[in-house]
Amino acid sequence: MPVPRPTNGLAVASLVCSVGGIVIWPIWPLTAIAGIILGFVAKSMIDKEGRAQGGRGLALAGIIVGFCVVGIAIIVIALIIAAATSSSG
Repeated sequence: MPVPRPTNGLAVASLVCSVGGIVIWPIWPLTAIAGIILGFVAKSMIDKEGRAQGGRGLALAGIIVGFCVVGIAIIVIALIIAAATSSSG
């Protein structure tokens, strides 16, 4: 029976931060950006150490979700600015 590999903690933190960016309204882009950074660092560590650690999928999911949240934040902010400038004129 194979020994289970430990999961990289930064990979878990990446996904938690990125998903937390969906839930935490005032600072959601910041938590998503932290998730993206942690995801890239975790993925790099996992790739460097070979098969010693698991969690590459978690890191990749954290990166993808983080970019989606940042994209949605940019769209929402642009819509708010557009609505504010059109109603004040």
